[in-house]
Amino acid sequence: MKAKAGVPWLLHLYQSWNDNVNRLILRSFAKVNIGLKILERRPDGYHNIHTIFQELDFHDKIILSLQADGCSLTVDKSGIPDDETNSCAIAYKIIKSHFPNVGGIKIQIEKLIPPGSGLGGGSSNAATVLKGLNKLYHLALDNKILETISTEIGADVPFFISGKTQVGDGVGNELEPIELVTGTYLLIIPNIFINTKWAYGKIKNHLNCSDQRPNFASFLKEGNLSFKFIQNDFEKIVIPAYPEIGSIKDKLSERGAKFTSLSGSGSTVFGIFDEEADAQTAQSYFQSRYQTVLTLPINH
Repeated sequence: MKAKAGVPWLLHLYQSWNDNVNRLILRSFAKVNIGLKILERRPDGYHNIHTIFQELDFHDKIILSLQADGCSLTVDKSGIPDDETNSCAIAYKIIKSHFPNVGGIKIQIEKLIPPGSGLGGGSSNAATVLKGLNKLYHLALDNKILETISTEIGADVPFFISGKTQVGDGVGNELEPIELVTGTYLLIIPNIFINTKWAYGKIKNHLNCSDQRPNFASFLKEGNLSFKFIQNDFEKIVIPAYPEIGSIKDKLSERGAKFTSLSGSGSTVFGIFDEEADAQTAQSYFQSRYQTVLTLPINH
């Protein structure tokens, strides 16, 4: 029987194009924490947590290009390390340790997500590099394997492998997908850098060993949408230290946000609005004093 003309040739062309990709332009998305419960301190020095991670369509851009050997890194913003301490360089080093035959990589980072803002920029960048290396070097690793490797970089990195909306337990590495938390998200990013180590050091005085692990996802089930019992424990220490953050949170509520919170240990405060027009009105109030971002949640 005669083969269909052209099909094998097209398949060969597609495979050759795939195999010869040597440059990727990738989006590295931000996240917010919808609720963050800090549980007991672990023997390894980390804390167990319970949170809902929501990925947002606000992102850095990362350009990856193959090179013969090693890792070269450039960042377009000052104040962000461009050496081996950058999370992207760490991601390359870890992949190289698992797969010694991997060659070099040139990493260019165009930053929009501010460091120290609680939006997970560094973790997202690292996860994006892992996924990019997986594609460029045809490692064929599935997301579960990438998540396992990413735990060697940092606690939030595993979430960004699959992204979207997930419940995070353990140190944030025990993940379970849930339904999208819908709405228009308004991010208010004050010019305040909050050190995560400082925040965890302070929170130990507010931990209650009798606290039970909550189930934030149960409060958001279809037909029973309620944010009443969802809180971020870091607000207990961050708002007294930085009252401006508490003021932003109050003003977001006054302007119609159905939920407002600090993200992570801060400093970003976000509001979720049912109506985009209301979010735009609130943005106009804040944008003369703060960096503001209107964005949508990702679930595809």
